[in-house]
Amino acid sequence: MAAIYSLFIVNKSGGLIFYKEYGSAGRMDTNDSLRVASLWHSMHAISQQLSPTLGCTGIELLEADTFDLHCFQSLTGTKFFVVCEPGTQQMEGLLKHIYELYTDYVLKNPFYEMEMPIRCELLISTCRRPYRRIVLRCWGDECTLNFVFCSFFPPVH
Repeated sequence: MAAIYSLFIVNKSGGLIFYKEYGSAGRMDTNDSLRVASLWHSMHAISQQLSPTLGCTGIELLEADTFDLHCFQSLTGTKFFVVCEPGTQQMEGLLKHIYELYTDYVLKNPFYEMEMPIRCELLISTCRRPYRRIVLRCWGDECTLNFVFCSFFPPVH
């Protein structure tokens, strides 16, 4: 089972509005998490401008030796990205699910101010619960991703 190390939500201006670490691999302090979010926002924006293809939405996957970074950008410019162990597949479905949680728990909250750090207890408590399993089922060319809700992220040993 693939491990997910951390989850970031970055507003359209590049400010970190939500950060959660899962597991103990390479803990980051607050300044480091702010730097990672800002750096990713900048790289994402530059990649959109430098892309030779029209309509490029930016980097969706960064593969490194020790981690992969998967990113989903909403139509409003908010970026959701996870840092996970190398070779982790089908994170797009997970990021879209997190986006749905964000729209349900944060954007529909009448007390939330746009672009501000997320303090919504429903989202925070949901993102604390790890998924026990992420099940990928493939039939021919089609794959479906199912989340088994019990907990959220770190691998079950």
